[in-house]
Amino acid sequence: MSNSDYKGVFVFAQQVDGVAAGVAFELIGKAHELARSRGTQVTAVLLGYRVTNLAQQLIAAGADRVLVLDRPELETYMTEPYAWAMAKVIREYLPEIVLTPATAIGRDLAPRVSARVHTGLTADCTGLDIQEETGNLMMTRPAFGGNIMATILCPEHRPQMATVRPGVMQRLPEDASRTGEVVLLDWQVPAETHNVDILEVVRAVSEAVDIQDAKVLVSGGRGMGCAENFRLLEELAEVLGGTVSASRAAVDAGWAAKDRQVGQTGKTVRPKLYIACGISGAIQHLAGMEDSDYIVAINKDETAPIFEVADYGIVGDVMKVVPALTEELRARAGK
Repeated sequence: MSNSDYKGVFVFAQQVDGVAAGVAFELIGKAHELARSRGTQVTAVLLGYRVTNLAQQLIAAGADRVLVLDRPELETYMTEPYAWAMAKVIREYLPEIVLTPATAIGRDLAPRVSARVHTGLTADCTGLDIQEETGNLMMTRPAFGGNIMATILCPEHRPQMATVRPGVMQRLPEDASRTGEVVLLDWQVPAETHNVDILEVVRAVSEAVDIQDAKVLVSGGRGMGCAENFRLLEELAEVLGGTVSASRAAVDAGWAAKDRQVGQTGKTVRPKLYIACGISGAIQHLAGMEDSDYIVAINKDETAPIFEVADYGIVGDVMKVVPALTEELRARAGK
């Protein structure tokens, strides 16, 4: 079988508890762009139990076709049944490109599927494009601790598989008038794939807002000096109804949790307002926040790279500017 036998861009449409993950819609948006470059269609693969109702949402997000395997064995994610199902989809439908979210589930699933279908996998991608001369998928990801960006090709094998970070790709505007094909697969999941019994699902409850969902982010970097000074950022975020995030330097120093990190080795965010406090703006950080609607930078170094992407810049001591800004906003809110 030759590479020319493989057609289409497929997306693993992750869902949990019958709710489609936001990253599934992001990947469909990017798949739509790649498919148009290749003159082909977007297919979403939906696995789970009692999830068929999600198919129309995926079509509204840009999928041309949705393959649904709705089985009780797939109600809760387990590696073996899901890997069997995805590998069977690939063998039956021969997709040229397969995209999977770089979530906990996707990072578990994708390498096992790629091994079963004997192809490569580029993990944790932040960029995808089609090479004009060859039609190959160019998969870009951070390498060497995020210090360089590597573009990887898989010219000899199909499908070309990649996991993609949440928050990196843009979803298409939802269009309820879009039409597409829903294919209900009647496959029986083999009993031998069921090698784990789930006795109980214990869910962790967190009051913290995921920084990828926040509309306002107040982000601190090395210039904040210490963990205690992040309290100033929390006060500013509280006034603005936002959330605190951090640069890698601040996270490495232990001033903020890993799930607060913005950048190539953290999370990609697109808030309406991003306030960078004491962040110089290394390229690794900029890659994670430069698509924010409005960027405000506060830094005492007027040559800091962060000012090149900022809509508004304040040159000054962050330890003086942030409290003054918080006080002024509180006063205005009081009025």
